Amino acid sequence: MSEPTPHCIRFQTPAEFHYDEILCYLSRSLEELLYTVEDSKVYRLLCLQGSYLAIRIESPTPDSLEVHIEGSDTPPTESQLQEAARYVWDWFDLGRDLRPFYQMAAQDPVLHRVVSQHYGLRVVGEPHLFEAICWAIIGQQISLKIAYAMKRRLVETFGQAVTYNGRTYWTFPTPAVVAKLTVDDLFPLKFTQKKCEYLIDIAKRVCSGTLTKQKLLEMNNLSSVVKELTAIRGIGNWTANYVVMRCLRYPDAFPIEDVALQNAVKQQLGLDRKPTLDELRERALSWRGWEAYATFYLWRSLQGA
Repeated sequence: MSEPTPHCIRFQTPAEFHYDEILCYLSRSLEELLYTVEDSKVYRLLCLQGSYLAIRIESPTPDSLEVHIEGSDTPPTESQLQEAARYVWDWFDLGRDLRPFYQMAAQDPVLHRVVSQHYGLRVVGEPHLFEAICWAIIGQQISLKIAYAMKRRLVETFGQAVTYNGRTYWTFPTPAVVAKLTVDDLFPLKFTQKKCEYLIDIAKRVCSGTLTKQKLLEMNNLSSVVKELTAIRGIGNWTANYVVMRCLRYPDAFPIEDVALQNAVKQQLGLDRKPTLDELRERALSWRGWEAYATFYLWRSLQGA
């Protein structure tokens, strides 16, 4: 990463990275509140060194990104700029060497076309465990459109809003806030009773320290992490693998039960039905070690150009 200027830090991106593909993914719903994409720039509020600061991300050249601190009356510290850059680096999974994935995908009948079309796409993550689990639970057994609308209601009701230079930034509700809620508090937001209970329970576990990202990372084994997560009420295999894929960054996480994934495989192969789970497992043998990236690219194929 380059030396920071008073409000900006620039860093080089890997060769296998395409900023426009990231923007396309981030722009998939107008209901999203936690970040905004406008004029090829991304705006988001981060907690940096204990202070909420607004950032702006842009790509001045094809091989670089800049992270600007937008909302600050005084110049941010160097450590705040570095923390913001690390967040973006993690958010876009820029530390991943994708060359082995691309070598595999180029020979794969399911992946070769979509990977060629969207070369440079990275798995856009969710670095915060609580938010990642909440988003996965919200999205269980409903369409993406409905899930985004539900998340928006949750954020608008229990998150915090900060305004800088006429732009409003939102934060996801903290575990401490959600842990104090009741089912009656969440039910008006059109959550099912079970989802209300699941979200509150997850928040309590995070607040008590029994569920932390660090503890899960220390397991250093996909099956152990999935087992740990699925022991929690409301988290099944799909939810656990989704969280591991988006937050813990295991490239072999595989939410195989995902309906969108199955539809994408059907589309790529021109099938007249969705593949069964056994058929999908067979297809995915060549993806071994890269199931998360295969899944993410196949999801992207359903988004259109």
